[in-house]
Amino acid sequence: MTATTASVTSKAPPREALTPLGLLTLLLGTALPMIDFFVVNVALPTIERDLHAPPATLEMVVAGYAVAYAVLLVLGGRLGDTYGRRRLFLWGVAGFGLTSLACGLAPGAWWLVGARMAQGAASAALLPQVLATLHATTSGERRARAVALYGSVGGVSVVLGQVLGGVLVAADLAGTGWRAVFLVNVPVAVAALGLALRSVPDSRAERPARGDLAGTALLAATLTALLLPLTEGRAAGWPLWSVLLLCAAPPLALAFHAVERHGERTGGGPLLPPSLLAATEVRRGLLLGLPVFVGFAGWMFVSAVTVQQGLGYGALAAGLTLVPMGVAQFAASMLAPYAVRRLGGRAVTLAAAVHLAGLATVTATVLFGPWPDLSPLALAPGLALCGVGQGLELPLYFRNLLAAVPARLAGTGSGLAATLQQSCLAVGVATLGSLFLSLVPGLGMRVALAVVLAVQAAGLVGLGVLGLRLPR
Repeated sequence: MTATTASVTSKAPPREALTPLGLLTLLLGTALPMIDFFVVNVALPTIERDLHAPPATLEMVVAGYAVAYAVLLVLGGRLGDTYGRRRLFLWGVAGFGLTSLACGLAPGAWWLVGARMAQGAASAALLPQVLATLHATTSGERRARAVALYGSVGGVSVVLGQVLGGVLVAADLAGTGWRAVFLVNVPVAVAALGLALRSVPDSRAERPARGDLAGTALLAATLTALLLPLTEGRAAGWPLWSVLLLCAAPPLALAFHAVERHGERTGGGPLLPPSLLAATEVRRGLLLGLPVFVGFAGWMFVSAVTVQQGLGYGALAAGLTLVPMGVAQFAASMLAPYAVRRLGGRAVTLAAAVHLAGLATVTATVLFGPWPDLSPLALAPGLALCGVGQGLELPLYFRNLLAAVPARLAGTGSGLAATLQQSCLAVGVATLGSLFLSLVPGLGMRVALAVVLAVQAAGLVGLGVLGLRLPR
């Protein structure tokens, strides 16, 4: 790994000061926003009944969190670079607990939407600090293992969110119903806050950059114009406002780039320095994430629809079906550092090949199995292979990208990595999800699923080819 030596203030602990307890606390912080991104999905039907929420408002419960989260990630990383990553992590965890309480006690649908947006903002404050702290306080094999754990926790949290949501809604603890999926975060956040005060070391950029109000506003506008239509437009039937916002996204992105380029050229403090994106290693690292996250988001959407509507599984059974994938993903992520030591960049190709084998197995099971009487056990082998592939892909993405980011920009780079991840989740659902839903009426659900998996496989082929071009 070629990461630059971290720059920390004189008050910060030495680079190797991250203890196992500190690492555990940071990973707990990683899991909170990722679980909450997906845990609400299975609770939407009960929210609709309890709060009498129309479909458009229900979509905003999901979209409000997703957009606020993605839009503020780079800013959250930048604030950590400037004011201290430990401080931002603590504020983010505290904010996440308070906003989760506000969600759980919401008296109406629009209260819930507002609380979810605030929850997304809190998540954007805490998440970039995790990768940035790992980047600044570890090196060598310790960093490789820590980043592998980060990638695995992020991926497993998506599966856990689906499972946990189904369990909590079905259990109806003390009559709380859907509110439990938010209220359960409160004691976890309190525990994470207590652990963080004791164990998370501080770090920050040696020479903090000045504020960039114009860049911050333009980046927020660009991502909102892209992500809001992608998360809301499909359910709303692609109204005019969604098309206009999508058309506005490219000009806003160009304006953002121009402002950032001017700021860097004149010695200002650009939010996202163009020189960072111009680095070949950074662009290559970002490119690794595109097929991984777009495909993963599309898969989570179409598989949820398929098992519940096509195979007739309940919410709990649908969530438990993904357990083999989650277990395999976590186990495989522990092998990522070993795979890099043995194979170098070819580890990316290996991950893509295993993932392709998993998609092929799932496709064969769906097309040639006893549809619609497929059991979760029949789907388990293909899902486990997919989990192995994803368990290798996620750590390799973060490892390759962060290796190219200077330590003085660790927070900014971490925010960029997470922003790409969240943006691709929205793009994956919008593109692969829309393709799937458009094919179902004519081809049936099983064939539509096979077509979408074939498209995802094409992206993985590209990922495998890119891996062959990485350094050994």
